[in-house]
Amino acid sequence: MSIYVGNLSYDATAEDLTSVFAEYGSVKRVQLPTDRETGRMRGFAFVEMGADAEEDAAIEALDGAEWMGRDLKVNKAKPRENRSGGGGNFGGGGGRRGGGDSFSRGGY
Repeated sequence: MSIYVGNLSYDATAEDLTSVFAEYGSVKRVQLPTDRETGRMRGFAFVEMGADAEEDAAIEALDGAEWMGRDLKVNKAKPRENRSGGGGNFGGGGGRRGGGDSFSRGGY
């Protein structure tokens, strides 16, 4: 299992997070997702620790704690949800059919 760390400063690095979480046990991995288009950090991270007890201790101590000027949101990471749009809208997309038609009309 891993830990979700939200509301991170955009200046935080993997090394910063490793040093903070190492106070509660062995840090196996730190992942800082970045935006595909800008390459900028997205403001959250995932931290994997050596044991569940270490993760629990880190969550207990760090959830709501101020770090780098921000109040952290720290909890057990949840599995990624399906992003299909939900609510009976099978396939998502909101009815945009015909792909290129809107660009093939004159004046655009």
